[in-house]
Amino acid sequence: MCGIAGAVQSGCSPLQWEKVLSGMAATIRHRGPDDQGIWFDSDAGVGLAHRRLSILDLSPAGHQPMESASGRYVIAYNGEVYNFQDIRKMLGGIDIHWRGQSDTEVLLAAVDAWGIDKALALVTGIFAFALWDRGDRVAYLVRDHVGVKPLYYGWSQGVLLFGSELKALKAHPSFRQPINRDAIALYLRYNYIPAPYSIYSGIHKLEPGHILRIPLDKAGFADSVTSRCFWSARKAAEIGQSRLFDGSEAEAVEALHGLLRSSVKSQMVADVPLGAFLSGGIDSSTVVALMQSQSRQPVKTFTIGFTEEGYNEATHAKAVAKHLGTEHTELHVTPQEAMAVIPRLPRMFDEPFSDSSQIPTFLVSELARRHVTVSLSGDGGDELFAGYDRYAIGRETWGRICRIPLRIRRAMASALLAAPKGMLDVGFFWLSPLLNRHGRPGDVGDKLKKAAEIIGHREAGAFYQDLVSHWKNPSDIVLGGHELPTKLTDPGDLAELSDLTHRMMYLDMVSYLPDDILVKVDRTSMSVGLEARVPLLDHRVLEFAWHLPLSVKVKPGVAKWILRQVLFKYVPQELVDRKKMGFGVPIDSWLRGPLRDWAESLLDERRLRSEGYFNPAPIRSKWTAHLSGEGNWHYYLWDVLMFQSWMEAQSHGRNNGG
Repeated sequence: MCGIAGAVQSGCSPLQWEKVLSGMAATIRHRGPDDQGIWFDSDAGVGLAHRRLSILDLSPAGHQPMESASGRYVIAYNGEVYNFQDIRKMLGGIDIHWRGQSDTEVLLAAVDAWGIDKALALVTGIFAFALWDRGDRVAYLVRDHVGVKPLYYGWSQGVLLFGSELKALKAHPSFRQPINRDAIALYLRYNYIPAPYSIYSGIHKLEPGHILRIPLDKAGFADSVTSRCFWSARKAAEIGQSRLFDGSEAEAVEALHGLLRSSVKSQMVADVPLGAFLSGGIDSSTVVALMQSQSRQPVKTFTIGFTEEGYNEATHAKAVAKHLGTEHTELHVTPQEAMAVIPRLPRMFDEPFSDSSQIPTFLVSELARRHVTVSLSGDGGDELFAGYDRYAIGRETWGRICRIPLRIRRAMASALLAAPKGMLDVGFFWLSPLLNRHGRPGDVGDKLKKAAEIIGHREAGAFYQDLVSHWKNPSDIVLGGHELPTKLTDPGDLAELSDLTHRMMYLDMVSYLPDDILVKVDRTSMSVGLEARVPLLDHRVLEFAWHLPLSVKVKPGVAKWILRQVLFKYVPQELVDRKKMGFGVPIDSWLRGPLRDWAESLLDERRLRSEGYFNPAPIRSKWTAHLSGEGNWHYYLWDVLMFQSWMEAQSHGRNNGG
């Protein structure tokens, strides 16, 4: 896995290209500590930079940017093509002088032989790359099917900039883009900035499964840039549900089992040490079980544990590792060690990002990197096989509340929001067993107030958006900010799916998965030079999952039923069959304790007013209520704190010449 960067600009001398591209590459050294390369064509106005993390073909033959054998194409590539050996065999009838054994060279040869569209139709993998076609004078930016690997691009002062991380774009002397207040509003709602937006105006995330085509005129200027989709999650969902798997449940289990074994096996190919994250949950345990069943040596597995009750899965992971016979490494992290990660987050993520599981994900990546260079992850199982608690909560809640007249629901919501939390705790204590069935236990009053925020909607789409939202009216919080259309709100992006659970799963697959989960895994792992692979998100597995009826994904009281059946072939049910735990940290108690002074400084009313991004009143109200125990508002507050922390880091960078 690697990092890429580059620019399209006319009138740049060779000396200027050397300086600019080297500077952009230097910012992403962590993504590729093993090698650096730059390439440019001053006449064409195209420059590419690459940082290499050597995984396949560790020799200089894998150096990038790489030219095709014909000399027509040049590529800067971040990712892995897992079926590159198969594609190489398909190219066997073509006279190609192979220089090495890298998947990059195979991808280039496939593009050279068949064109970019046919090549991508054959590829299975995770990738983001920039490709220059000398023959047609066209540059391409491409991102993988699901969005595992990142790619930013945009224009600043007439220069097209692109790179794996925003810091690479910012290193270019032409970068002058202002902060996008509309993106801040989206961030407060979702705790991430959804594609295609970024924190900077005019800078975009290339969407998953897309190709950006940039033709250049003879002067080196981009003309009529277009974006097209080479693979669509929407089509996968709609086609799958229109052509349901017609075999028995046992046949469905065996088909999934075979697909997952194949995916895991292909992702175990590496010329460097390889291991896996293991939490002891269904997803990671399935990946590790399939790895160990196809490995002659004990698989290296890694987990971290916490002392706080309700946040420690290390015991479960250890039991699974012992049963499977893996070489298991476990690290127990103190609150102080976990909190020491917080100052590193703004630089790691480059834009505001407030999924607090970023902290343990970084810690387990750091642990794994001490022993391996590649680690497989179980991410994606919840979105593919209906594993999130909110799917059950959403289906159950909407099924009940939509029977109640809208005006009555809205009156109920107003009453619950106006009532003191303590009064709700006492008056509705009898609801505690029902409300705590899903997720971690919490105060009745706190949960009723959160429920009140979502019960007043007219239709299911708006209901689900609020269910996954933090701040419900972020435009009231961000001064001058207005929410932009997203995959969750734009009717043109919605898949035609009849079942509410499948609609929720689809929305997560095109928003929460690529813009939160995969961002978190990529930035934390690559910050320590670790490649994270996600075998459950092989696009062939995803397509198969959409052919399955909901009845094999969810049984009464059992989520991810079909994935569990695969896992139970390797691991006794009693080792993994337990209530789902999130991969989180106790931010709520930390904000009332050791992080209180840090948070108070960032949330100071005078500071908020002088910076001019937020209306301080609702933020201070939530902060006061959280400190007093009147409510648990840590998710909302963490959003603001991570933005404030990011802003502070930008200021320090400017003061230090960054």
